[in-house]
Amino acid sequence: MDIVKISLLGIAGVMLGAILKGARPEYAGFVTMGIGLIILGLAVGKLQYLFETIARLRESLPMDGSYFSVLIKMIGITYIGQFSSGICRDAGYQATGAQIELFCKLSIMVLSMPVLLALLETIEGFLV
Repeated sequence: MDIVKISLLGIAGVMLGAILKGARPEYAGFVTMGIGLIILGLAVGKLQYLFETIARLRESLPMDGSYFSVLIKMIGITYIGQFSSGICRDAGYQATGAQIELFCKLSIMVLSMPVLLALLETIEGFLV
């Protein structure tokens, strides 16, 4: 039922922003950012379950723990980048939003290189 609450909060924020955009356009951006921060704050509560599940996976799978930390970093980069890019786009700064997305994609690619190299070494070990 949390998704219904979040959806209604988002819709109310958009409607309030649309109303304010006609009367006070300078406040519409603040309303959008405020609603976004409230939703982000509510989503942080879900992270505890995610971290507990990843800890259980780490215990049960015989893998290097660094792969899980890389996965968490990638997820964090993705969500933070998408959130901040969306705020920039809503404020009318599409170029800045696109630059944030590009930087996030490059950061994820850099983070994934050690995992890709380890995968290639594993495949090479099977071929030899």
